[in-house]
Amino acid sequence: MELKSRLQASGFRLQGLLLVLLTACTFHNTDSTEVGVLTRKIGILGKAGVQQETYPPGATYTFPAFITDWHVYNVALQNLGMVQSKTEGDRAERDDIEFKTHDGNDITVDVTVAWRIDTEKAPWILEHVGGSTAEVKENLVRPACRSIVRDVLNTMTSEEFYVSDKRFLKAEEAREKVSKVLLPEGVIVERVILGEHHFHPDYEKVIHDKKLAEQTAERMVSEGNASQQEALRNLETAKGQVSQKIATAKGGLDQVKLHTDADYYKSQREAEAILAEKKAHAQGVAKTNQAMSGAGGRTLVKLRVAEALEGKQIVFLPSGGKAGGLQTMNLNDLLARYALTETERAAKVEAEAK
Repeated sequence: MELKSRLQASGFRLQGLLLVLLTACTFHNTDSTEVGVLTRKIGILGKAGVQQETYPPGATYTFPAFITDWHVYNVALQNLGMVQSKTEGDRAERDDIEFKTHDGNDITVDVTVAWRIDTEKAPWILEHVGGSTAEVKENLVRPACRSIVRDVLNTMTSEEFYVSDKRFLKAEEAREKVSKVLLPEGVIVERVILGEHHFHPDYEKVIHDKKLAEQTAERMVSEGNASQQEALRNLETAKGQVSQKIATAKGGLDQVKLHTDADYYKSQREAEAILAEKKAHAQGVAKTNQAMSGAGGRTLVKLRVAEALEGKQIVFLPSGGKAGGLQTMNLNDLLARYALTETERAAKVEAEAK
C-alpha cells in the first residue's frame, strides 16, 4: 500500500512537471530574411536533437520552454569583404589577400565574396558549422574563400593583373571552385569580385614607368597616324583643286577652239563666196570677150564708136607733102583702134568697181 502510494505520488510529480513544461512556452520570431531551426533537448514531444524542418521567414512560432533551443539564420545575400582598408572590410585591420604572382612578385588583392545560406540546408549548418550567420562566415566561408581565391590568383602573371578581362575570368574561376566546396555545406556563392591590387612599391614604380612609356609610344603612334591622315587629306584636297583648275582650263580651251573653229568656218565660207563670185565674174568677162571677138563684137564696137563720134567734126588736114595732095586714112582701122581702147578702159573700170 505504501509502495503504491509512492508510485502515485511520483506519477503526480511527473505529470505536474509535464504540465509546467507544456504551459511554460516561449515565442520565437523570424524576420523577413531569416529562417529558423528548432532543437529539442529531450525526446518527450518528439525526436531529440536538431529538427530537420526549416521554419520560413516572417512568422512567429511557439515552443515549450526549457526543452527546446531556437536558432535563426539570415538567408539574404551576404558580403565577405577582405580588403586593405581598415574601415571598409569585415575587420578593422588590413585583411586583403597576399600572395606571389606566377612570375614571383609580391602582390595583395582586395576580394569581396557575395554569398548566402541555402534555406534547405539550415539544419545541416546548425549541426556541422555554427549556430548563426556570423559563425558560418567566420568558420566556413572566410577560410575557404581566402585559400581557394589565393590558389587561383597566384597562377596569374604580374602583367595579367592589369588586363581587366583576365581578372574577370580568374574571378569567375575562383567562384566556381569556391562553390564546389561550399555548396555541399549549405552555402551558395553568387560572385567573387576582385578589387584593387597592390604590388611592392619598387615593382609598382617599374610597372608605372613601363605603362607610361607604352602610353607615350601609343600616343606618338596615334599622332603619327593622325599626321599621315591629315597629309592624305591635304593631298586629296590639292588633287581636287588641280583637277578643278585643269577642268576650268580645258573648258576655256574648248571654248577657244569652238570660237576659232567658228571663225575659221566663217572665213572659209566668205573666201569660198568671194572665190565663187570672182570665178563667175571672170567667166562673165571671158564670155563677153568671146562674144566681142566675133562679128557681132566688131559691129558693137563700131556702134559704140559711132555713138562716140556723133556730133563731132572730123577734119582732114593736109600732110604737108610737096604734091599738096590729101593723105588718105583708113577710117575702119581708126574706128577699130578707138573702139578697142574704149572697150579695154570700160572693162578695167568695171573690174576695179567690183
